[in-house]
Amino acid sequence: MKIGVAKEVRPHEHRVAATPASVRKYIELGYAVAIERGAGLGAYIADEAYAAAGASIAPDFASLAAEADVLLRVRPPLTAAEGGPDEIQPLKDGAVLIGMLQPRDYPAHLALYAARRVTAFALDHIPRISRAQAMDGLTSQSNLAGYKAVLAAAHEFPRAFPMMMTAGGTIAPARVLVLGAGVAGLQAIATARRLGAVASAFDVRAAVKEEVESLGGAFIEVPPMEEMIKETDGYAREMSDAYQRHQHRLIAEALKVNDIVICSALIPGRRAPMLITAEMVGALKPGSVIVDLAAAAGGNCALSRLGETVEAGGVRIIAPHNLPSLLPIDASNLYARNVLNFVAWLTDKAAKAIMIDWDDEIVRGMLLARDGRIVHPQFKGAA
Repeated sequence: MKIGVAKEVRPHEHRVAATPASVRKYIELGYAVAIERGAGLGAYIADEAYAAAGASIAPDFASLAAEADVLLRVRPPLTAAEGGPDEIQPLKDGAVLIGMLQPRDYPAHLALYAARRVTAFALDHIPRISRAQAMDGLTSQSNLAGYKAVLAAAHEFPRAFPMMMTAGGTIAPARVLVLGAGVAGLQAIATARRLGAVASAFDVRAAVKEEVESLGGAFIEVPPMEEMIKETDGYAREMSDAYQRHQHRLIAEALKVNDIVICSALIPGRRAPMLITAEMVGALKPGSVIVDLAAAAGGNCALSRLGETVEAGGVRIIAPHNLPSLLPIDASNLYARNVLNFVAWLTDKAAKAIMIDWDDEIVRGMLLARDGRIVHPQFKGAA
């Protein structure tokens, strides 16, 4: 079987789905590997490095897709409806497609996968269970996003982060508030603490309180506690109107004493919860910074504009497109290992080919389309 690695062509994307190290592992598993020309350049990997690892170099996507039994990528393929080039139509009939396919954001793709009889796996829908952790691309990339968010804030912040005792006096430490203590939020807390800031966090899930405190952050609790539960998939759920009103009051009070806010609260399949209204931004001191990691899903801050840095009342609001892609070397290394672990798990070592157990929990959680049908229960209506 031949594994193909596509060059990412969506804007703001510099990552790649395989590295020379993972190419060597695929070859050890018995696969042939082809890399689209220039696929690794955004992550500072030359074609020659892939060739030295044993991969062939395909001159363009059409050539790659014509031969690939398994196609690896980071972001969803482009389509003609998006302005092309179309990256679904050229796929081999029955090919296996693996990537962070974002089916909630690109529902029209599902019918196209089915029409090409593509077996499509979304790594961003992998179940959050212990045996799937090594394959969880969403988690590895969110870790980097949380780290980079704090560095972006520090770059814009007109003060120092740590406490400093100087001959001219004492500099107080920066105070960082993290809204949403998921993977990105927890990494943001850890990074802020490493830089010497005082950190606190809010999350609707009471279960994350211990994680926040273990990193040296203070946890902002919003009663009633019985509403602070987590869904079985590990994500936060939408809360009641009464809860949200009380939450807004507490966040507004917290904004008055903090300098930097990292927003990372997301609800799968929904618009990101609005946690900071335009009026609440005014509670922050001039010179404060907000970094909204949820901007692509509508934003946690009312004043966020995706891809822009705006200023309101002396407060800078950063709404980045794709923070992991700004760390393309580490992001690609981690993601390539996630993909390799998934492919290796699917591989029958004796047959040296992919053999899929359709009843496995991991497969059921990730599988979007198969045999000409949309099969994921959440997205069957997209056909």
